[in-house]
Amino acid sequence: MQKEIAYSSNSHRMRPSLLTRLLTGSLLLGSLSVTTGAQAAIDLKANQQPVHAPKNAEAIAQIPADFTFVTPGKFTVAIAALGSSPPLAFLADDNKTVVGSEPDIARLVADSLGLELNIVPTSWEDWPLGVASGKYDAAIINITVTKARKEKFDFATYRIDSLGFYVKSTSKIQSIKEAKDIAGLKIIVGSGTNQEAVLLAWDKQNRANGLPAFQPVYVTDDAAANLSLQSGRSDAYFGPNVIGAYKAELTGKVKHVGTVNGGYPNVAHIAVTTRKGSGLVQPINTALNGVIKSGEYDKVLNRWGESIERIDRSEINPPGLGD
Repeated sequence: MQKEIAYSSNSHRMRPSLLTRLLTGSLLLGSLSVTTGAQAAIDLKANQQPVHAPKNAEAIAQIPADFTFVTPGKFTVAIAALGSSPPLAFLADDNKTVVGSEPDIARLVADSLGLELNIVPTSWEDWPLGVASGKYDAAIINITVTKARKEKFDFATYRIDSLGFYVKSTSKIQSIKEAKDIAGLKIIVGSGTNQEAVLLAWDKQNRANGLPAFQPVYVTDDAAANLSLQSGRSDAYFGPNVIGAYKAELTGKVKHVGTVNGGYPNVAHIAVTTRKGSGLVQPINTALNGVIKSGEYDKVLNRWGESIERIDRSEINPPGLGD
């Protein structure tokens, strides 16, 4: 399919300076809209308007009487906006407002619990200690449910975890779908992520079969990942499929060559993450199921082009990677 960038009738043609900012993390939210395959266009200007949900009396009643929120009356959520990962989370042009599907999900939960949303932009490396120590009430950072993580955290699911392989559009690589396909490649991957765990398991299998090892490439942010891939220092990117798909449709400089379940070979889920045993996971789960039923959840996923990762019902601590 030919890559296409759609513009609303009152927009101007994208200037090179804007394209640079889109790729390096300072995303200008003008009237640009991005067509994501068969899904509806992402209207970045319209998506600045929050989607709200009504209070959910059942969820509010489930908040433990002895639970103390980080800030009374507020739902303090860690969201990884520092590295800029549209459409999940990124900074608006004011360099302060966090937008994307993950802040939208956080807002639905906060509204349902009768709380004001307090977003704390953070890094992937910071969320585990931050949640465990009580610095945040929860983390919404595209966190996959895994067996190991369930020992320290509780999870309420809100999306299917789908991982994608993306390469430079001119790359000769046509398909990456199984272990043998990564042999000898340099692949951009996040440290400590479930996608890294998938690659390391595949690499172990390849080494046992006498195939060349792959080389993980760790970068600090999205801009560094783009540069590494386009310069040829890396062969592929492996991460959340929605991020790769967004880049592919926006620029035409990368192409999709494979999709893998986040819990390879099984299905895994992305979840709101709370401190183990805090008691907050049940009201969050009830809040999520409320907005799934009432439709606000679908509004969020649809407007960010993520409906393919929709779930019918939020679950608490389901089987994940390693189970």
